[in-house]
Amino acid sequence: MGGGDDVTCLARGTAGPPPPGAVFVAADRSDATAYDAVRRSDWDEVIEISWDVAHVTAALDALGARAAHWTLISSCSVYASNDVPGADESAALVEPGEGGEDDYAQAKVLCERASTAVVGDRLLIVRAGLIAGPGDGSDRFGYWVSRCALARDGDVLAPTLSGRYVQVIDVRDLAAWTISAGRAGATGAINAVGDAHPFEEVLAQARPVAGHTGAVVEAAPEWLVEQGVAYWAGPRSLPLWLPEDFGGFSRRSNAAFRAAGGVLRPLRELLEDTLDDERGRGLGRERRSGLTRAEESGLLARLGGRTSAGQPGTRARLGGLGP
Repeated sequence: MGGGDDVTCLARGTAGPPPPGAVFVAADRSDATAYDAVRRSDWDEVIEISWDVAHVTAALDALGARAAHWTLISSCSVYASNDVPGADESAALVEPGEGGEDDYAQAKVLCERASTAVVGDRLLIVRAGLIAGPGDGSDRFGYWVSRCALARDGDVLAPTLSGRYVQVIDVRDLAAWTISAGRAGATGAINAVGDAHPFEEVLAQARPVAGHTGAVVEAAPEWLVEQGVAYWAGPRSLPLWLPEDFGGFSRRSNAAFRAAGGVLRPLRELLEDTLDDERGRGLGRERRSGLTRAEESGLLARLGGRTSAGQPGTRARLGGLGP
């Protein structure tokens, strides 16, 4: 591989081919024989990305004693509270309950506990935040710059922006740091998250990247909920928009990540690369997250009428592009 490492990728192979140069071991991790081809080798590093507790436990049983260093890709979803800006890795975690293996946050906590029990003194827990960049299939972060490009001189609907933040890490930055941290033998839990940017700043930078000259029309959260617009992700949503009691979700501390050598590319570069990828996949394609342009236009029309009657809704121009 590019760094001179001999890399083996063990997976079913259904999500796509492994990186060029990697040895591919096709295996269903639910199968008792999944690790037969790799269990007799010694490994400088094992990187575990699953949140399936059974898969994680089986990998630890097969490879834990033969790995000099182990990295578990976890998630900031493990934290019990999302209302404290600047919270670091010492914040309390969710407590798994009955059926915890079916709940993403609880399952990740169980994966952390299982990994700590087996390879604790060799374990790096990477608590990743929102991941974006080229190839992002969640359609969350990419929605905004692609919508600005699709709208061109038309209006774009947004939630009330003041007091809201976006915290995102480029997948390339996350991968590069995970590899370097493993080589350095880093251990403990680290929030691998980007810098917290005001939502207004993200749109202000996205608009000139996309060539958007229309208005950004802000709508009050209560009105959006009344119209059936969802938070965060999924169909008919405004991606990255969160309820008021999630004020710390996109503002977690990344001081430990920075101290451990984490490097983040500029927001504008991430937006530019994301838009290139979005254009390649089609700006008007069916998305996993966000409003269709038709849904957005209908909401903007309704909002315009309510605004003229004194109801929630404001028009704002960001980035200085509009007349």
